[in-house]
Amino acid sequence: MSATNESLNQRKAQALPRGSAVMCDWFVDRAENATIWSTDGREFIDFAGGIAVLNTGHRHPKITQAVTEQLQKFTHTAFQIVPYESYITLAERINQRVPVEGAAKTAFFSTGAEALENAVKIARSATGRHGVITFTGSFHGRTMMTMAMTGKVAPYKQDFGPMVPSVFHARFPDGKKVNCEQALESLHDIFACDIAPHNVAAMVIEPVQGEGGFRVVPAEFMQALRDIADQHGILLIADEVQSGFARTGKLLAMEHFSVKADILTMAKSLAGGYPLSAVSGRADIMDAPNPGGLGGTYAGNPLAIAAANTVLDIIDEEDLCAKANTLGNELVKELEQLSSQCSAIEHIRGLGSMIAVELKDASIAKAVQDTAMARGLLLLTCGQKGNVIRFLYPLTIPTDQFRQGITILREALTQHAT
Repeated sequence: MSATNESLNQRKAQALPRGSAVMCDWFVDRAENATIWSTDGREFIDFAGGIAVLNTGHRHPKITQAVTEQLQKFTHTAFQIVPYESYITLAERINQRVPVEGAAKTAFFSTGAEALENAVKIARSATGRHGVITFTGSFHGRTMMTMAMTGKVAPYKQDFGPMVPSVFHARFPDGKKVNCEQALESLHDIFACDIAPHNVAAMVIEPVQGEGGFRVVPAEFMQALRDIADQHGILLIADEVQSGFARTGKLLAMEHFSVKADILTMAKSLAGGYPLSAVSGRADIMDAPNPGGLGGTYAGNPLAIAAANTVLDIIDEEDLCAKANTLGNELVKELEQLSSQCSAIEHIRGLGSMIAVELKDASIAKAVQDTAMARGLLLLTCGQKGNVIRFLYPLTIPTDQFRQGITILREALTQHAT
C-alpha cells in the first residue's frame, strides 16, 4: 500500500466512526463505464457497480450531459415548494411501465430505505392496518423501520436495541433448507401466533434477494403470496431497489412473474449514480396519504431526475435488457464449467445479469474476492453467511473487458475454490 493510501486510511480512521465500514484500502481517482482508476495509479474492472447503482456505467456521457444541462438551470427548489416538469415526466414514464394492476402513480425520494419507509406509510394509510411481514435473508435498509424489516442480524441489527414493532419475518424459500410449502407454513404460523391477517398492511418481498445472496423467489411462491394478499386484503410490496432497471433482463424483476405487486420500491440504478428513489403503485393506493404526508426536502432532486430520465432512454436505446441476458448467460456458462473442477462451488443462480455463485464458506469467498482485487477485478460478497459472490458489472461494459474480468474470476476461483 502506497504512502498516499496509508495517509488517507489514517485520516479516515480518525475522522469516520468505526461503524462506517469500507471494503477497499485504496481510493478512487476517476472512473468511466466499467473501469475505476485509483489514486495510486492502479486500474480495476468494476464488477461491483457501486452496489447495483451503475447499470449504465460510470459517467455515461448522455447522463453527464443531461445533468450538466440541468445544472445550468437550477439545482434545487424542493419539489413540494416549487415544482418542475421533469419530475412529472419521469413519473409518467415510470407509471406507464411499472407492473401494477390498472393506473399507477409514483412519488420520488432519495434513498432505497426512504422508499421502503414511505411504501410502508402508504400501505398503512391505504389499509388502516399496522402489520408488516418480510422474509428471512432480506435487506430493506438501515433506518429504524427498514432495519426491523431486514431479515439479517449482523451487522445490520445487532446492538441497536429494540426493533420497530409490528414487523414479522416469514421464512424465505431458498430451495435448500426451506421449500415453498415450508415457507408458506411459516407465513400461516405468523397469522396464527403473532398477528391476525386482517391487521397486516403489507407483505414486502424482494423478487431477487440482494444482500441475501441473489436468491430468486420461486414463481409458485410469488403466486401464493398474491393469492394470500388478495384473500386477506393485504398489499404486496415488491422491493426492486437492487433488482430494477434492466439488471435481471427486464426493466423490473417483477416482470418475470405472472402476478403483479400493489406497490414497488426502486432506487440504485434508477438514476445512474445520482441519489434518487421511487415508490410506484396502484393509483388508488398511492392516493391514500393526505396532502403533505409524503415528501422530503431533497426528494426528487432535479439533477437526479434529469439523470433518471436519461437512464430510461439509455436502457431502451442500448437494449440493456437484452445485454443483461447475453452477459449473464455467458457468465453462467463459465461458472457452470468451473463448477466441475471447483468443488467449493455449491450453487449458481440469478436472473439476467443478477448472477451469484455460492461457495462452501465465507473464507473461500473472501479469498476469491481478495485475489481478484489484487489482479484488478472488483467483486462483492453477500449472503446470510457471507459465502456468496455477486456480480454487478455495468450492463454497458465492453465485451472484451467483461471477458477479461471473467478470466481473472476464473483464476481466483481455480486458486481458492478447488
